[in-house]
Amino acid sequence: MGINDESEIDANLQIGPTSLGMVRLYVEGGGVELPMDFEPEEAEEIAEELRVAAAQARAMAEGGKGKKGK
Repeated sequence: MGINDESEIDANLQIGPTSLGMVRLYVEGGGVELPMDFEPEEAEEIAEELRVAAAQARAMAEGGKGKKGK
């Protein structure tokens, strides 16, 4: 499965600090529990990647507006 493939799997995502000073992304779904711990600096890098991807997705969605029917 790739980044652009749709899926029917439902999952829950929780994000928060751990008692050891890490940032945990906890994904649960499809019978799988996946805790991923990151140093704060790594978490900030991931957050920046999310912001960039969100901006790109927004631009793609807005670029598609007005093109229907053409």
